[in-house]
Amino acid sequence: MERRKRFRKSFLLSGFIALCGVSLFFAQGVGQGRYALSDSLAFFHFGGLSPSERTILFAIRLPRVVLALLVGGGLALSGTVLQGLFQNPLVDPYILGVSSGAAFGAVVAMLTGVYFGLFTVPLFAFLSALGTAILVFRLARVGRRIPLETLLLAGLAVGFFFSALITLGMFLSGENLHQVVFWTVGGFWNRGWGEVRMVLPFFAFAVPFLLSFGRELNAFLLGEKAAESLGVDVERFKRWVLAVVSLLVASCVATSGVIGFVGLVVPHILRLLGFQDHRLLLPLSLCTGGAVLLLADTLARSIIHPVELPVGVVTSLLGAPFFVYLLRQRKRGL
Repeated sequence: MERRKRFRKSFLLSGFIALCGVSLFFAQGVGQGRYALSDSLAFFHFGGLSPSERTILFAIRLPRVVLALLVGGGLALSGTVLQGLFQNPLVDPYILGVSSGAAFGAVVAMLTGVYFGLFTVPLFAFLSALGTAILVFRLARVGRRIPLETLLLAGLAVGFFFSALITLGMFLSGENLHQVVFWTVGGFWNRGWGEVRMVLPFFAFAVPFLLSFGRELNAFLLGEKAAESLGVDVERFKRWVLAVVSLLVASCVATSGVIGFVGLVVPHILRLLGFQDHRLLLPLSLCTGGAVLLLADTLARSIIHPVELPVGVVTSLLGAPFFVYLLRQRKRGL
C-alpha cells in the first residue's frame, strides 16, 4: 500500500511537471513571429534559426515564459499554504496586503522620477511589499502571539489603505497613467532575463522551505490546538510561514504586478480533483500554477491580435466565475 502511494505521488508529480514543459514549448511558439509552433524545439536545433528568430525566441519569449512559470508557481504555492494555515478556502496570497504595498511602492517610484537603473520600480515595489508585511505583523501581534483572525483583519485594513493611495496616485499620474495601470492589472510586457534573475533567488529559497511543511499544514486542518497537540510549535511555525510567503509574494509582485486569482483558484481545482494531503498538494500547486499562468499569458498576447491584453485581466475573467462558484458552495455548506 505504501509503495503504491509513493508510485502514485511520483506519477502525478511527473505528469504535472510535464504539463509545465508542454506549456513552455507551446508558449514559445505562439506570438507575432512568422514561424511554426514546432520551432519552439529550437532548444535542440539552435543553428536552424535565423538571427532574428533566435532573438525573438531566446531574448524575448523565453525569459517571459520562464518568469510566468515562476510567478504562477509562486502565487499558487503561496495561496495553498495560506489557505491551509488560515483553514479558509477563500484566502489568497494577497490577503496580507503585500500586493497593495508593492503596487504603492511602484507608483511612488514612477511618480517621483527616482531612477537607479532598470530595476528601480521593481526594487521600490519589493521594499514596499516587505515593509507592508512587517507593518501588518506588528499590527496583528498580541504579546508573543499572532492570532490569525487579527492578522487577516490587519492585512485587509492595510491593503485598503494602500489601495486608496494607489487610486490617488493614478489620479495624479498624468502621462504615467499607463505604467501605473500595469501594476494594478499585472502582466509580463517587456520582461527579460533581469526580472528572472531578480525573482529566482527568492523562489529558490522559499519554495523548498514551504514544500517541507506539508505535515504541519495537514495538522493545521484540525485546528491550532490539535496541531499543537501533534507536536507543532504553532506560533513559531506561523511566523516562519508568513515571513517566507510574504518574501515570495513580494518578489512575484515586484516583477509582474498584481495578478489575481491564480493563488485562489489553483488550490481549489486540485482539491476538487481529490488532492487533500498537503504533502502532495503543495508540489502539485506549484506546477499547476506555473502552467495556468503561462497559458493565461499566452492567451493574453494572442486572443486579440496584435493587441496584448494584461494577463491579470485574463486571470480575473477566468477566475471570477470560479470564485462565485466557491462562494455558492460555501453558502450551501453552512
